Amino acid sequence: MKVEFAVVTTKGQFVIPAKLRRKHGIRKGTRIAITEDDHRLVLQPINKEFIESLWGSWKGEPSASDFLMKERRREHELEERKFENRRARR
Repeated sequence: MKVEFAVVTTKGQFVIPAKLRRKHGIRKGTRIAITEDDHRLVLQPINKEFIESLWGSWKGEPSASDFLMKERRREHELEERKFENRRARR
């Protein structure tokens, strides 16, 4: 396994190396799922290949599209609250 490195900024951000972004189809706007596995963080780009890999894998469970739609609704609600809070402060 080849190791790549990145440095975390004061805002908690880091840049995924370009070679890995190209290899995994990560572009501007690509959502990344972050999971914890023991003492490791696992980054999973939520892209077409990932979603296609899930088809049929969750029998009896919510579909990947249901999960993503629920997540998008949650994000939309958070953004709306931020907007309302900003407007209320004016």
